[in-house]
Amino acid sequence: MESASPESIRTALGEIAAFGSFFAPHIGGDPAGWHDVKSDYEKGFTDLVKSTAARYGTSEIRIGASIAQLSHAARLWSPVVGTLLTHGVIPDLARLDRADEDSRIRLPALNGWSGGTESQVTRLLYDMVVCGHLESLAQGLRVKIAPGLLYGNAASALAEAGRTVVANRPDLAEPALRLVTRLLAHGKLTGKGVITSPRLEFRRTTCCLYYRVPDGSKCGDCALAEK
Repeated sequence: MESASPESIRTALGEIAAFGSFFAPHIGGDPAGWHDVKSDYEKGFTDLVKSTAARYGTSEIRIGASIAQLSHAARLWSPVVGTLLTHGVIPDLARLDRADEDSRIRLPALNGWSGGTESQVTRLLYDMVVCGHLESLAQGLRVKIAPGLLYGNAASALAEAGRTVVANRPDLAEPALRLVTRLLAHGKLTGKGVITSPRLEFRRTTCCLYYRVPDGSKCGDCALAEK
């Protein structure tokens, strides 16, 4: 794979920002108010886990952990899936910041790649998002939660990222389907769910536990939802 110019990554991120907040990480700027997200993984994502549980009105900390991890997975997958499908570039997420006060993420610098075979791209995205971030997050959690549930969350967030791209750019339905399908068959995402339509509707094999919060319900892709 080749290095992509910062300008090409900035352009791609700027255009997909209209797809939603998960597709719009902050870029550069004043580092005050931000910190390396990997320090959060070492601390078990404790502040976000607790604040998420409180926001949803549950005393079950594992539910807060699941929902916080699912949201973070969406913030990781969305920019890279979006820029790859729309512009053929992938921003490097190795160095990533999180806001001190909330769950927003920031790219301190713009680096990344373009080109590559489908297998190279699949491996790069999986290694960067799952191995580089989500597994570190899972290892640091202070609450016991099934690994399969967390990988299921990662798969669900991936499918949602692809589905959102297709909703905004229907012309990208075919490459989005190929990309997401390849990733769902890679590593520990394997067996965590299946694509059920060309528009990337998804059915996962686990549950994120959202139905257990007050006034919660089963998500549309939940394994427990009626088929």
